[in-house]
Amino acid sequence: MSRESRYDLETTDRTQHDSTTPSRADGEGADSTVLELDGVVKEYAAETAVDSLSLSVREGELLTLLGPSGCGKTTTLRMMAGLERPDDGEVRLDGEVVADETDSVEPENRDVGLVFQDFALFPHLTVAENVAFGLTDADEKETERRVSELLDLVDLAGHRDATPDELSGGQQQRVALARSLAPEPEILLLDEPFSNLDVRLRVEMREEVRQILKEAGVTAVSVTHDQEEALSISDRVAVMCDGEMEQVGRPESVFEHPESRFVASFLGQAGFLSAWYEEDTVVTPIGNFAPQRLNGLTTEYAGTDLDVLVRPDDLRATVVDESEADGHIVHRQYTGPSFVYRVELDNGDLVHCQHNHVKELDIGKPVRVELDADHTLAWYPPEDGDEQVTDRVSSVRPR
Repeated sequence: MSRESRYDLETTDRTQHDSTTPSRADGEGADSTVLELDGVVKEYAAETAVDSLSLSVREGELLTLLGPSGCGKTTTLRMMAGLERPDDGEVRLDGEVVADETDSVEPENRDVGLVFQDFALFPHLTVAENVAFGLTDADEKETERRVSELLDLVDLAGHRDATPDELSGGQQQRVALARSLAPEPEILLLDEPFSNLDVRLRVEMREEVRQILKEAGVTAVSVTHDQEEALSISDRVAVMCDGEMEQVGRPESVFEHPESRFVASFLGQAGFLSAWYEEDTVVTPIGNFAPQRLNGLTTEYAGTDLDVLVRPDDLRATVVDESEADGHIVHRQYTGPSFVYRVELDNGDLVHCQHNHVKELDIGKPVRVELDADHTLAWYPPEDGDEQVTDRVSSVRPR
């Protein structure tokens, strides 16, 4: 059973709407696409960093490439910018090919802006001079107008004569953003733009940067390994793994209906309930529930094993006597607003249960776990070749 086959028509339509082809439902056609990657491949010696990747970036959106270190997201961004040439496939900007396996338009000729991790400001220039650096074709009056406009946009008008070393990290980032926006690029590329900031400032700045980009009306692609960052600022998220595109869609769609185990596990804490689907019920180690609670599950899958994705906020654990328990607490994580408990169920499944911080449960306690989700759940066929998985699934099958 493939992961693609398990989605019903509604989900398939939504995934197609979200993924590599721009939507026409809102009246926009193919001309709303600014940047396209079509089957691009990038190899380094014996390693394939990006493998047959296709992606479209829509006008005015903020799309984030998300994935673990080494997944190929930065290499993908560098091919968009012209810093790397694909070994196969095409990169198109406004419908024109700017790179393929034989030729590549230089970065300075692509009408693409770049914001680097370290901001790359010129230390000997003032804020205003840094912003004006890329305005080589504008006269003095036009340059002054554009610099003032951008400093107002990034709320740094009062710092125009300061040098970068006189600014905070967040202010330096806004200068770098203004400098990249100054030539009015067709698309702006941001490489881990918040990685050099402390946690508090990172949260503050990602909200500011999104607001600035939306006010400027610019199309942008960002790269990060931070799931919270990607989900909070992006119009769409493109999740990558081992050089391939796993899933593209709106943040809520990708999080709530991940198309693969990797996406499910990478985006937040994921637990999987071993399940057996009979015609009118789904049997799990924490009880039975209606098939309608699983996204896209139809009767053609009756009589099959399933793994049901559950997040910490989907489950509740209650301390009970051993005779009533279906699992035990094996780990406790305090997050401030809540506790997240890892529970090992009697059949061996590991799940997470989230509780308000005022309710503290002890490790080792027997608990009864209940499903408390108000949305449909994603599901997958069990992983092949894992004896432990086979044992867990067998424990919920009718004997």
